[in-house]
Amino acid sequence: MIRVVLPQHLRTLARVEGEVGLEIPGPVSVAAILDALEARFPALRGAIRDRDTKKRRPFIRFYACEEDFSHAPPESPLPEAVAQGREPLRIVGAMAGG
Repeated sequence: MIRVVLPQHLRTLARVEGEVGLEIPGPVSVAAILDALEARFPALRGAIRDRDTKKRRPFIRFYACEEDFSHAPPESPLPEAVAQGREPLRIVGAMAGG
């Protein structure tokens, strides 16, 4: 079971509380997790990544095992700890300002 931690605004949109558990067949990557997340929670389509291009939305970041995977190719394998469910993929809404 893959664990995903969403920021509060996305949990509200998906109508979930706490972590989300997903079954991912095959290699575990950000793209595979987002595909499964959007399939299970259609309200999230377009909120994390563009519906058409599948590019990450600005101000959304992906972290796993204390590493930033936001700029890695979405199909890149995530650490084994995430694939085994020991560590979650964290989707974070970034802050900006000056």
